Amino acid sequence: MTLTKADLVRRIYKSKKLDKLESAQAIERLLEIMKQRLEAGENVLISGFGKFSVRDKRSRRGRNPHTGEDLILAPRRVVTFRPSGVLRKKING
Repeated sequence: MTLTKADLVRRIYKSKKLDKLESAQAIERLLEIMKQRLEAGENVLISGFGKFSVRDKRSRRGRNPHTGEDLILAPRRVVTFRPSGVLRKKING
């Protein structure tokens, strides 16, 4: 099962800490801050959860799977996630 923004809003709302609108605004603001920091090339560290970071990938050779044609993939930036030890232990029991 996938956890969506709507699920997060609903879970915050059910905790009786914020109303539904405030919950939605909080989630949206959190994600906006994370996007801004990652776009600026900074890491986003959430203690006990993990670290999001941006990596630069060089151009590389690739292949079109439909035609088999060789091509050069442009350089790009990708977001990576590294889970914390706490999260890793919870997942692995």
